[in-house]
Amino acid sequence: MGFTVRKIILNFQFSIINLLLLACVACNHTYVPKPYGYYRITPPDTAYADFRTRVAGEAYPYTFALSQNAVVQPRTDVGEPYWVNLFYPSLNATIHCSYKPVKGNLRVLTDDALEFVYKNASFASSIPEREYSHPEENVYGVLFDLEGNTASSCQFFLTDSTHHFFRASVYCNCPPNADSLAPVYNYLRTDVIKMVETFQWTK
Repeated sequence: MGFTVRKIILNFQFSIINLLLLACVACNHTYVPKPYGYYRITPPDTAYADFRTRVAGEAYPYTFALSQNAVVQPRTDVGEPYWVNLFYPSLNATIHCSYKPVKGNLRVLTDDALEFVYKNASFASSIPEREYSHPEENVYGVLFDLEGNTASSCQFFLTDSTHHFFRASVYCNCPPNADSLAPVYNYLRTDVIKMVETFQWTK
């Protein structure tokens, strides 16, 4: 009987010591929060076709190589016949495109485009500019990359200086987060560069 009681007491003391040791180890443990995770975004494969084949029957004053993943949505709501949205359903993103004829107002159109770009300046970490010139097609312009958590990640305008002015801006239809949306931004920027490099006036 005495042996059994002694054994119970020893087991109890051993349990207390283990609990104290665990408490000491837990007190010295440094908590490290897990980093935020993001959904994996896999952009689709890309193939290109002439913009004119996607708007059959409509005589737009411009054309370019358009991704087959984009849906052309004419913007009849603004009362402008040549304004379109290029909507990417799989990415929930849109390239908004506008067109204005130049009628001695090139400076005004250019200033408006620049103002639109730099409205995002307070949210952008930087806005690198890249000039574009294609004399054979009479196409000149500037491409802007808006880096950081901005509503629009990329914008550009193109003109022939005398008759045509075209502007486009890229938007993702969700709260801006440069880290999580990086694959989408990179994919759309590739399409934008393709647009710029293949751009032509048709009138």
